[in-house]
Amino acid sequence: MNPFRHFLYALILAATIQQVCLAASPNVWGAFLGIDHSPIDPSSIPIAWSPTKNIAWSMPLKGYGQSSPVIFGNRVFVTTIEGPNKEKNIVSCFDLNTGEFQWHKSFVSSDPVKNSTFVSRAAPTPVVDKHCVYCFFESGDIIALTHAGETKWQISLSQKYGKFENEYGLGSSPIMTQGTLFVLIDDPGPSYLIALDCKTGTIVWKTDRMSRGSWTSPMLLRIGDETQILCSSAGTIDAYSHKDGSLLWTYEGVGGNRICSPFVFADGSFLVGSQTSREFKDEDSVKQSNFAMKVHKKGDTWSPEILWRNEKMTPGMASPVAFGGYAYWLGRTGAVLCFDVSTGEEKYAERIQQSCWATPLAIGDRLYLFGKDGLTTVISVGPKFNVLAENQLWDEEAITTDQSIIDRETEPRRKAAAAMHAGPEVMGVACVSGSLVIRTGDRLFCVRLTNK
Repeated sequence: MNPFRHFLYALILAATIQQVCLAASPNVWGAFLGIDHSPIDPSSIPIAWSPTKNIAWSMPLKGYGQSSPVIFGNRVFVTTIEGPNKEKNIVSCFDLNTGEFQWHKSFVSSDPVKNSTFVSRAAPTPVVDKHCVYCFFESGDIIALTHAGETKWQISLSQKYGKFENEYGLGSSPIMTQGTLFVLIDDPGPSYLIALDCKTGTIVWKTDRMSRGSWTSPMLLRIGDETQILCSSAGTIDAYSHKDGSLLWTYEGVGGNRICSPFVFADGSFLVGSQTSREFKDEDSVKQSNFAMKVHKKGDTWSPEILWRNEKMTPGMASPVAFGGYAYWLGRTGAVLCFDVSTGEEKYAERIQQSCWATPLAIGDRLYLFGKDGLTTVISVGPKFNVLAENQLWDEEAITTDQSIIDRETEPRRKAAAAMHAGPEVMGVACVSGSLVIRTGDRLFCVRLTNK
């Protein structure tokens, strides 16, 4: 055979194999904030929707939860809790295409506490891979289930290392890399970062941390060919070896970084969000603690460096994010602040109609801002504030409040606060090509291009 023709056939065969492999690859949104998610085709996700347009399906959930859903292939997994004292930890599975309920499994909590709007309720987002879905609950229970719902292993961190003492519960979501699951426990009681073998649940290593109250999630920080476990939490930013849990570097003097998780936007680079709270009221410290940071390696030493600071606005519940060369902070009352991510130059300060608890999502050149009361504002990614659509997820006139969560509270201040959370609230999202899944406390919605 002609050598050139042989070479040409080889190229065609390789391209064909690659296309087949890509076609066979499942769509994955595998963890909190979609860490290492599958590429999303922007043309497959609608810009506009309403209760009667582009809602493919809507399904009620058993119990209540604040975690984001995760997706693997044609399955959507979500966690909830149930019972007056959060006695049950629940994992549910739905068909992504149809919304059809597949299965749910209920587990007895190893540390039941009063079910209240003041305590986290199934807040940690699960992690999923091709083998299992790994679910962590604020009771300390970690459960690994196959995609068919078979329990592979289960462990209780609160029974093994001591009960958690945070009066508001835990919110940290696990992460995973190279077959190892990592869970951050930052608590007024025992605090630690722990690694578990995904196949068996065996403890690989455990690194103790200073006791603290925090609800942030760890992230994977890649610097060149190295991967670190990044933790921004209650006064410090720390990075650990994913291999043995050794502390690689730390940055101290951060004020108010107890809710927002760090957002990695480039090699060795990430955003930190901090805010005042009942636990931390030092406004001056917080103003210095919203920034972009980059980590360098000088010889054998890691060196974190602040690139620029945002001293103008602190975030609400949503973590700051960066997409397409721009960084965004979302305030508690709907303010949106945009910066050039390279220089820190402010591009605009605007306002949307609702505050956001879920962290924004970028799809192509669009940024989706998920208002907690169901109104998603879609804006253009870029230096100018440009609203593309405002989309209400449910019919506001049909909404009823859950009186039971109000009646549970006896103290007037708590009863008034509970009344603010008696209606549906958007907690988290997951997205793959063709489907945007939005989760409230007790329902899943799938937004998709339809003929309606």
